[in-house]
Amino acid sequence: MKTLFTLAWRNIWRNKRRTLIASASVFFAVLLSLVMRSMQQGYYDYMIDASVRTYTGHIQIHGRDYWEKRSLEESMTVSSDLEASIRSLDAVEQTVPRLECFALLAKEKSTRVAMISGIVPDLENRLTGLKGKLVEGNYPDINSKGILLGEGLARRLRAKTGDEIVIYGQGYHGVTAAALVPVEGIVKFPIPDQNRTFSYMALPEAQWIFSAFDRITSISIMAKSTDAIPGIISALKKKLSDQYEVMSWKELTPELVQAIEIDNAQGLIMSGILYLVIAFGVFGTVMMMTTERLREFGILISVGMMKSRLIFVAFLETLFVSFMGVIAGSIAGLPLIVYYSNNPITLSGEYAEAILAFGFDPIIPFALNGGIFLSQAAVVLIIALFSGLYPLNFIRKIKPAEAVRG
Repeated sequence: MKTLFTLAWRNIWRNKRRTLIASASVFFAVLLSLVMRSMQQGYYDYMIDASVRTYTGHIQIHGRDYWEKRSLEESMTVSSDLEASIRSLDAVEQTVPRLECFALLAKEKSTRVAMISGIVPDLENRLTGLKGKLVEGNYPDINSKGILLGEGLARRLRAKTGDEIVIYGQGYHGVTAAALVPVEGIVKFPIPDQNRTFSYMALPEAQWIFSAFDRITSISIMAKSTDAIPGIISALKKKLSDQYEVMSWKELTPELVQAIEIDNAQGLIMSGILYLVIAFGVFGTVMMMTTERLREFGILISVGMMKSRLIFVAFLETLFVSFMGVIAGSIAGLPLIVYYSNNPITLSGEYAEAILAFGFDPIIPFALNGGIFLSQAAVVLIIALFSGLYPLNFIRKIKPAEAVRG
């Protein structure tokens, strides 16, 4: 057996050009499939992460009917002990309480409807990076009495830092919510809708204005990994009573899930087309390697080499050539994927505007995931191995006398 392996290895280097051409076809196949799938998976991961970190978190806890009605009447109270027990779950990275409602904001003759989020500033910053989006003024603390406005909202209200604006809306149990508050700062989001509609206040101040003392509308939970989400949800449902509702990011953003599924289906179709092209390329190379050696095979059979052993040697040659292409393609793809996972491709022009309209930054990050390397390399290797069945049928049909005469 060792002799056959040695013979196969020496055979592939008897014609270095032929071997390099065969390996190159597998090399480029692996490289292209790796880059394409890494780019797809990286963008999906980015969409999910951007969505949960912008607003929802991986999991949210609400009052029973809050998500359907979006009313302060469905807000909830959460004891400090219960919140601490939620944070104590091993797979939970952090929890972020919020009080969210819509109200009318006005300054002189300018009025706009906006969403006001009562937040714990330090916790909110850890989740969404809100402080890093500050372009004017100061970031609030838990005792602040002012409001942070989105840049587009501030522009429409003709408000700047230090101005005072009127908040008018409906608080808990229908109580009128009205207050005159200073603009403490202005934040700029990459997403236009957020810029036009989002505003933030310290949670105690928002609770006071809307007469929702000690109440919140949601607790957003970030998991340490997406794989831990089902376990956290299961633990929370056991821990919480029926007056609370626990929802995952998939339930909170079904549009995002549907968009990813549609795009993934399109990506699989493109991958299938790529694999088909790869299969023809690899098969053509293997066929070339086999047919040009007809005379050689005929002589070997004539001098007494069994066809079964010759078939095994030819299969080993295809295996060696395929392995070299797969390994080289994976090694070449690794630095490229590592670079673009740390330095995403930035888009511009109309395509960038279209992505911004969907609520995401115009970038394409790559996913650095060992599973991508294994799966893509395995698919291309399987294609190469199936192509290696051609020599089996070819050698089986060889008639030595005719093969030796060419």
